[in-house]
Amino acid sequence: MIKKNNNQKILFEVELNDLIDLSHPLCILANEIDWKSLENKFLNVYSYFKGRPAKEIRLMLGLQYLKYTFNHSDESVVLTWVENPYWQFFCGEKYFQVKCPINPSMMSKFRDRVKRNNMDSFLEETIKAGLNLKVITPKSLEEVVIDTTVQEKNITFPTDAKLYYRMLLKLVIFARKNNIALRQSYVRLSKQAFFMHSRYNKHTRKTKMARKELRKLKTYLGRTYRDIKRKYEWENNSTAKYLLETAERLLKQKKDDKNKIYSLHEQEVCCIAKGKHVTVK
Repeated sequence: MIKKNNNQKILFEVELNDLIDLSHPLCILANEIDWKSLENKFLNVYSYFKGRPAKEIRLMLGLQYLKYTFNHSDESVVLTWVENPYWQFFCGEKYFQVKCPINPSMMSKFRDRVKRNNMDSFLEETIKAGLNLKVITPKSLEEVVIDTTVQEKNITFPTDAKLYYRMLLKLVIFARKNNIALRQSYVRLSKQAFFMHSRYNKHTRKTKMARKELRKLKTYLGRTYRDIKRKYEWENNSTAKYLLETAERLLKQKKDDKNKIYSLHEQEVCCIAKGKHVTVK
C-alpha cells in the first residue's frame, strides 16, 4: 500500500530536510524522478486483496537503485540505509529512521516479482532525469560502451575437466532420450575421474596425477562422441549436430587456440584485451 502524504510534523523526530544538504546529488535526483508515474506502472504487480500490505514502491525501487549504483549486496544495502540519511531521503522517508526498512530477502523477491519489463521503466525514468538535469546529452545515448573486464561469468579454463565431464553428460542424456544403445556410458567412471582430478589439483605435488585423470575424461568423451556419431543420423537432427560439433571442438581445442569454448552454456563469451572495447548501439 502507498502511504498518504501527511504534512503534520512529529514531535521528537528529526526531519531529514533539516539534517541533510539538499544540494547533494542523490537529493537532486530524488526530486527530479517522477515517482508517482513509477508507482502507477508498478501497481499491476501488487494485489490489494491478498497478503499483508506491501512496502512502498519508492522504497523498494530506491533500494534496488542504491544496491547496484554503489555495488552493495542485499544485506549491506539495507544495513547502510539505516546509517545514511541521504539514502533514506532518496527512498522517500521524511524522518530519520533507526530500524531496517525491510528484510534483505525481500530484495530478491521484489526483483522476481517485477522482472525485467517493469525495471526498464525505472531505467528510462533515471535517463529522463539525467537529460533534464543536463548531466547527459542525447548524443551520449547513441552508443553505449560496455566494459566487461570485471564482469563475472560462469566459465572455465578451455581444457578444464569440468568441460569434458559436462559435455559427456549432455551426450549421454541425448543418447538415452533417443534410444541410442551406447557401448558404455562412462558416467560412473567420468564422475570418479572428475572427482579425483579436482582432488589432485588441490595438492601441488600431484599435478601429474591430475593430468592423468584429465586424459581419462577426454578419452571417455571421445569414445562417447564417436559412438553416437556412428549409430545416429545426426546430420538431420539440429540438436545432435550441435552437440557433436561442440564435442568435436572441445576435443580438438588447445590452450593457445583462438575462438575456444569457455563454457557450454555461454559459448560466445570472449576475452577482450586491455584497451579494446565493443560498442553497442
